[in-house]
Amino acid sequence: MRGLPAVHRLLGEPAVAAYGALLGGVALTRLAREVLDAERARIRDEGGAPAPHAELVARLLTRLADEESAGLVAVVNAAGVLVHTNLGRAPLAAEALEEITRIGAGYSNVEFDLREGVRGSRYERVNALLREITGAEDAVVVNNNAAAVLLVLDTFAKGREVVVARSQLVEIGGGFRIPDVLRKSGCALVEVGATNKTYLADYARALTPETALLLRCHTSNYRIEGFTHEVGAGELSALGCRVGIPVVEDLGSGTLVDLTRYGLPGEPTVQQVVEAGVDLVTFSGDKLLGGPQAGIVVGRRALVSRLRANPLLRALRVDKLTLAALAATLRLYAQPDALERIPLYHLLARPVERIEALLESVRARLAGRIAADLRVEESLAFVGGGSLPTTTIRSRALAVHPHHGDAETLALRLRENRPAIVGRLEGNEVLLDGRALRDDDVEAVHDALARILG
Repeated sequence: MRGLPAVHRLLGEPAVAAYGALLGGVALTRLAREVLDAERARIRDEGGAPAPHAELVARLLTRLADEESAGLVAVVNAAGVLVHTNLGRAPLAAEALEEITRIGAGYSNVEFDLREGVRGSRYERVNALLREITGAEDAVVVNNNAAAVLLVLDTFAKGREVVVARSQLVEIGGGFRIPDVLRKSGCALVEVGATNKTYLADYARALTPETALLLRCHTSNYRIEGFTHEVGAGELSALGCRVGIPVVEDLGSGTLVDLTRYGLPGEPTVQQVVEAGVDLVTFSGDKLLGGPQAGIVVGRRALVSRLRANPLLRALRVDKLTLAALAATLRLYAQPDALERIPLYHLLARPVERIEALLESVRARLAGRIAADLRVEESLAFVGGGSLPTTTIRSRALAVHPHHGDAETLALRLRENRPAIVGRLEGNEVLLDGRALRDDDVEAVHDALARILG
């Protein structure tokens, strides 16, 4: 046992000490003691000399890496999916990050009216921007789009019927199913139409004195093609207006931009749905909008006022940092020529030639210096984000074929890097797609490959 190092000797190793700022001294000491205790137990059970100092340090570093990865760490997205749900969806604009720092560093008027000196509304901070951009009469913000749908159903349809086209009874990530949400909200689901075809007459026949809402849902992560028919937002809104029943549209990811300008398929924008006469529209803040996680409801003032009066809103409300980041992001939409300061739209607009040049610079600098074959090849990246899960956009990828070991091991080593690098596997190659890479990320990819394969 005397051959085992003291705890402070392990903690004094530079590679170990580097984790101090990330995990704290208490965690480092605990993990070092656990490594030494495990080695003592091995010696007692098996006998023999203690493991070499370098091996004990390596074991500790592995434990530290596992401890760190259990929390949030920065990730370089080389997977080729721009709005990647598992990687935090859309990155925030610099203006949003600056606003989080400015507001979060001290106190703010989140619920205080500075003019009157009395309690104010937290939602008024973004309402004016949402009204201006979407053309809606009013708005309210909650913590995600599922919460927005839940709030609408709880407010208007509890104990009553909600009519939905059978083709729109979707399940999205995390097991979020529209029928389940309806049941949890205390609503009765009324399905209309067939899987592939629904007509306005189907909705009209389903109306009863118990009908509370006509609900349209974006199909998000699947498409029905071929022999199909759906009722448009304008048609359904006209029916709702005639019979006095509100029409609600869950747009899912939602977009405030005509995506065809980026060569993508057209998606109904929030503005178009509002203009079509839909009474309430719900959508996400952290997908195609490019802001923080939030659920946004825009629509008629009288209906939004009822949402605000629902006690459930307090459980679903957003904090000052979300409001700060969302307002900063929305202000970019309100400025001419500022859209591509939102990272998602900057990445969508970047020419494929620029991506190729960035990756080619990495390949040229590493060629002959690492134990791997490298080439830059054509690739297809995905927009992602629910509304466009299978929509592709031209890209380039750095293909890395290691000389020793396999691609799965290399992919693991890249994920263990800091920052972690997430690519995709194809055969015995790791493909690092450049569509979602920022300029700083390119340097991180170069340094990681040089260190791991050098």
